[in-house]
Amino acid sequence: MSAGTQPDWYIGWVDGALRLMPGWIGNIPMEWNIPFPWGTNTLSMNVLFPALVPAGIVFTLLFAWPWIEAWLTKDKAVHNLLDRPRNAPFRTGVGVAGIIFYCVMWAAAGSDLIATHFMVSLNDVTYWLRFLVIFGPLIGFAVARRIALALQRKDREIVLHGVESGRIVRLPHGEYIEVHEPVDEYKRYKLVDFTSHEVSPAQPDARGKISGKEKLRGRLSRFFFEDRVAPVTPRELEAAHHHESPAEVEAQAEDQASITNR
Repeated sequence: MSAGTQPDWYIGWVDGALRLMPGWIGNIPMEWNIPFPWGTNTLSMNVLFPALVPAGIVFTLLFAWPWIEAWLTKDKAVHNLLDRPRNAPFRTGVGVAGIIFYCVMWAAAGSDLIATHFMVSLNDVTYWLRFLVIFGPLIGFAVARRIALALQRKDREIVLHGVESGRIVRLPHGEYIEVHEPVDEYKRYKLVDFTSHEVSPAQPDARGKISGKEKLRGRLSRFFFEDRVAPVTPRELEAAHHHESPAEVEAQAEDQASITNR
């Protein structure tokens, strides 16, 4: 292991992968001696594996992701606009997991400097980074996905009930309410105009049979899109406005009038 190496950003994560790779896995040696007619050559899997496999996984997933989503959703339309991260929870979670995976290996490229600067054991640093490179992406995926879903629910609440104005009004019968200001149509359009893909079960073919590939697509579709928050529909928006009490509507009107007269 080189001490104090300073690899460039694009190769640092591969250097980190080399440092995190153990010399053996279980009883499987990482150096294979392959006999040839002209002699024996040593194939070092503890160098070949971390140098090729992590980069291969990352770049293959980045390249194939549009086709994976199109296959799962059966959505063949052209998409020229980016989604807000919160409106694609699973994709956002995968992106966060990829960033954590990259950053942990990138940090591992300086594991020796971390150990010397913080005066800790190099072995302990390596063990912690090995733990993070496996479980960090999983934790980041779960947290990012839940945050995105929570933000979607907050958007629904804003569209249906407006934003908090901070103004407390006492109604004639003694009840205190906080007046909510409705969002303007442009902001509402931003909050409701997105596609929320639903679970697409496996479908039979023309012969009425469900292939193994289609069953796999159905299971992955459920894994991808089972947790979802649907955008507000015009009917829900109209129903929410009709369910407001007359006193609350009057209070909102008075509040809006006071803002206009300022």
